Amino acid sequence: KLAGFPVEKEIVDFDFTFQPSINKNKIEDLSTLRFVEKAENVLFVGNSGVGKTHLATALGIKAAKSRYSTYYISFGDLMMKLKKAHLENRFDAQLRHYLKYKLLIIDEIGYLPVDSDSANLFFQLISRRYEKKSTIITTNLNFSKWVDVFSNPVLANAILDRLIHHSHIISIKGPSYRLKDKISLDNKKSDSLN
Repeated sequence: KLAGFPVEKEIVDFDFTFQPSINKNKIEDLSTLRFVEKAENVLFVGNSGVGKTHLATALGIKAAKSRYSTYYISFGDLMMKLKKAHLENRFDAQLRHYLKYKLLIIDEIGYLPVDSDSANLFFQLISRRYEKKSTIITTNLNFSKWVDVFSNPVLANAILDRLIHHSHIISIKGPSYRLKDKISLDNKKSDSLN
């Protein structure tokens, strides 16, 4: 509960047969949590609904159960909190809050653009965690498109440089889990009409 997970999902609940682009052995290796011990990052990249949040949450829950301090937050909420703290002259305290976690999960980078000042705040967080603590990122954007989110090419590249340097990148190419039952139901209705 303290970690802020939106739902309780575990690796065993993940349907690897539905997303064959994912290397199951790689996910099982990540679930050993060696990446946390080595202060490495994990970046899940793929379209909406392919299982990025499920896998990020599952690794986070495994880390929390293994007594690693873990915190989950959506990118939108993180940026709102960092910006508010900056405006209220308590940015350093807010930054220390996110720096204390051995594993920080930042979900959904790419859905909302941020201004240059906010990009700078995010850079400070990533820069301070770099090579000290692990961060899991989920994003729906290829890295080449991060400039569109952070509105500053220099900051976008600096953020990516630190995230990618010691990282495991899991690119997920496949259909949306959320739509699979709807598509299946629609196909059955269509077949019965024919």
